Amino acid sequence: MSVVASGWEQIVGHEWAVQLLSNAVNQDRVGHAYLITGPANIGRTTLARTFAQALNCTADLEDRPCGECRSCRLIAADRHPDIRVLEPETTDRGTRSIKIEQIRNLQQDLNLSAYEARYKVAILRDFETAVPSAANAFLKTLEEPPANVVLLLTATDADRLLPTIASRCHTINLRPVAPTLIEETLMTTHRVEDNKARLLAHVADGRIGWAITAAENNDLLTGRNDQLDLLDKALATSRVGRFALAETLAKKPDHLLATLRIWLSWWRDVTLLTCGRLEDEYVSNIDRQQDLYAYSQQWTTQQVLRGLNRTDRAIWQIEHNANTRLVLENMMLAYPLNK
Repeated sequence: MSVVASGWEQIVGHEWAVQLLSNAVNQDRVGHAYLITGPANIGRTTLARTFAQALNCTADLEDRPCGECRSCRLIAADRHPDIRVLEPETTDRGTRSIKIEQIRNLQQDLNLSAYEARYKVAILRDFETAVPSAANAFLKTLEEPPANVVLLLTATDADRLLPTIASRCHTINLRPVAPTLIEETLMTTHRVEDNKARLLAHVADGRIGWAITAAENNDLLTGRNDQLDLLDKALATSRVGRFALAETLAKKPDHLLATLRIWLSWWRDVTLLTCGRLEDEYVSNIDRQQDLYAYSQQWTTQQVLRGLNRTDRAIWQIEHNANTRLVLENMMLAYPLNK
């Protein structure tokens, strides 16, 4: 049974960001736009939502956000009439993007007076997915924001946004949370058993949001195991078998990037072991250490780095709409063959 934290206490591992935003509220020096960056599931939206609570909490200033007042509870449930959370829409091809129609609807809403909030707040998730027309339209709102409106954008990296948008925001770059802190949080706050907490803390790769979700949903760990088993299959088969697997993967675009990111973490672990970093604290896939070590002894550093770099490049190419099957085939060719 989890112990549900509220207010700033629910933000783990990003104390400096909490201090910055709480000071802005306490000193009445709130900017009109913030860009919160970092990997998915690291806590970007949780931080943005908690900041929205702090801006509109009805408790005494030093107690904001209290997590208990009407405003805090409505914001936590995404039901507050003055707080908008804008998500990318999923297309028929499985890609996600923020459309210009979404931005126009948001702009109309922000120009209306607040129903009850001190600040109207818009949380725009994964803004790097905004199509060019949507990003350019939103730039007008950033240049001339309505009074008492705070815009909170989240993205993986500021460099993936238009420079004119990033430059008009206060940037808060969230860094990966240490495995020891994730493990402690899982055990104390979410009552996760020791061994499972340790595994999740390492596999999470600094993403505390993912670790908390995985602690409650075993399907995430099961899916990860299946994806690593698929990588084992790719490494064990011939080039012909790898081409067939590339064709199969290309037909399942919905989960492809997630699969490749798991593979990338595996290659990173082999690279570390090849370079002599044998300590558990550096390895993500600690439940696969025996296999990781065996591969690190079998391949040269050059072969391992090639596998790592080509997987990373494949992710970038697919994100930029390259031919998926061709990208996967080239990646498979770069992987060393088993002896």
